[in-house]
Amino acid sequence: MHLRGLGVIDDAVLEFGPGLTVVTGETGAGKTMVVTGLGLLMGGRSDAGAVREGYQTALVEGRLTLDPKSPARARATEAGAELDDGDTLVIARTVSSEGRSRAHLGGRSVSVGVLTEMAGDLVAVHGQSDQIRLQSATKQRESLDRFGGPAVAKALAAYRKTYNELRKTEKKHQEIVQQFAERAAEAERLRAGLEEIEKVAPQAGEDHELKAESQRLSHAEGLQQAAATANEALSGESEGSGLAVAALMNQVRRALEGGSVNDPALGDLARRAAEIGYLVDDLATECASYAAGVEADPARLAAVEDRRATLSHLVRGYGEDVDATLAWAQQASVRLLELDNDEQAVDELAAKVAELRSTLARLAVTLTKARRSAAARLAKAVTAELQELSMVGSRLFVEVTQRLDEENGLRLEPEAVPDLIDLTDPAGDTATMLGQGPPVAFGPDGADETEMLLAPHPGASPRPLGKGASGGELSRVMLGLEVVLGAVDPVPTFVFDEVDSGVGGKAALGIGRRLARLARNSQVLVVTHLPQVAAFADQHLLVRKANTGEVTSSGVHTLDTEGRIRELARMLGGLEESGSAQAHAEELLQMAEADRQLV
Repeated sequence: MHLRGLGVIDDAVLEFGPGLTVVTGETGAGKTMVVTGLGLLMGGRSDAGAVREGYQTALVEGRLTLDPKSPARARATEAGAELDDGDTLVIARTVSSEGRSRAHLGGRSVSVGVLTEMAGDLVAVHGQSDQIRLQSATKQRESLDRFGGPAVAKALAAYRKTYNELRKTEKKHQEIVQQFAERAAEAERLRAGLEEIEKVAPQAGEDHELKAESQRLSHAEGLQQAAATANEALSGESEGSGLAVAALMNQVRRALEGGSVNDPALGDLARRAAEIGYLVDDLATECASYAAGVEADPARLAAVEDRRATLSHLVRGYGEDVDATLAWAQQASVRLLELDNDEQAVDELAAKVAELRSTLARLAVTLTKARRSAAARLAKAVTAELQELSMVGSRLFVEVTQRLDEENGLRLEPEAVPDLIDLTDPAGDTATMLGQGPPVAFGPDGADETEMLLAPHPGASPRPLGKGASGGELSRVMLGLEVVLGAVDPVPTFVFDEVDSGVGGKAALGIGRRLARLARNSQVLVVTHLPQVAAFADQHLLVRKANTGEVTSSGVHTLDTEGRIRELARMLGGLEESGSAQAHAEELLQMAEADRQLV
């Protein structure tokens, strides 16, 4: 890993080998910047305050060797990253002094979120803040679920699927119930409108047809006179009208036919004159017929006007004309059918909610049983680890109980879950789901509360980690827990940032010994202030601070055997040049080496 312009580190390259690598240095030298750099590579939040004064940007580069089957490798390839030598991935992260951050993966610019997605499959980072998180019920439950493996994961996935479906169904049911009054009023309005339209029974285009008929009836005498006058003019029946149009056209035709003997062109004109004569005759006949058929009918006119008034009143509330009113009626019928099904929908959703709650209760019991089984195994495994971490006689307990909620919990009657008793652990308290106790609070992760308790020595009563464990005990519990979890859900690299805080003496040796054993199967990086832990390292990196005038910078150095002796001597008593301190450091290294050979 290459660091430049990060905190007190000016420019440094760290070579992490396999096994256990420890990072030491005086307070304020910048040891934590090593973990900060790793955090940035793994998609951690950037901080402009971490950029070294005088630098525009801080840079962190890392070269990671990926297993061919690693999910992180598949994600990197999916993001378009290129691997060097087939299995080496280069990750780079820059942070500007203004707070802007950029990430590159295998030579390709990517979002920081891509690094975050990969981190869980690459590195597990633990610092002193994780000791605080370990005290939370949520963190403890997550650790238990991780240890539970496929059995818990399968039960939890089935539970969450049903839980989400239940919440969605409950929300839909609640919305319909809340809107029921409004929807009922809407249905009543639609029903009244449809009844009114059905009573009037308008026909498509009826209003326009009645308007035309009203016009004819209102002007019957004038229309009759106009048709009769036209007929007389065409036929010549009126007195003093002279020749009728029909007679004139006959004269025109005969004259043209007489001249066609000498010019065939007049014959064509004669034929056209004959056609016009026929049309004049037809027009005269139709005018006579129209005049004879038009009669003033006051009764019919009154009926038409009444019908038009009725339609006009109807149209005013539903559309601009009868056709629009009929279209509204069609849409209203469809909507009314939907609204009339509300009551049925409410009943169906209520039944579905009840069914889902019963299913959720069954799945919750299955999940509880899986967690309790895993809890017993986890407690036993971590307790065994604590014995090796100089906590002889201490015991860890992992309790899984039901989360109760008097106000918002769920209590099911026995008949709702007939087979629940068969699924329930007789020693547990899941009988509350059967209406025999307080309501159970079902959450997105189940109905369980997980609590880890520690009995630090024989005869001591178990107490919650957040109340009865010291800082040193929390450090060792967390380490033991991570070792156990790593066995069932391993990651390639573990990073521990001063998790040995509050520990010393023989307990520190136990931590160093356990870290060395953990490093046999995974790469382990430890930032520590304890010489007992540093003595077990396969590789020892020293962060050294230097002052040049007003500028303070740090560099990272890989120590050889002599350098390790001097650094351990400094850590033991602050006197790296002291012969007795160096002798003690040599003895510590020899003891650690012998311990590694024995196991």
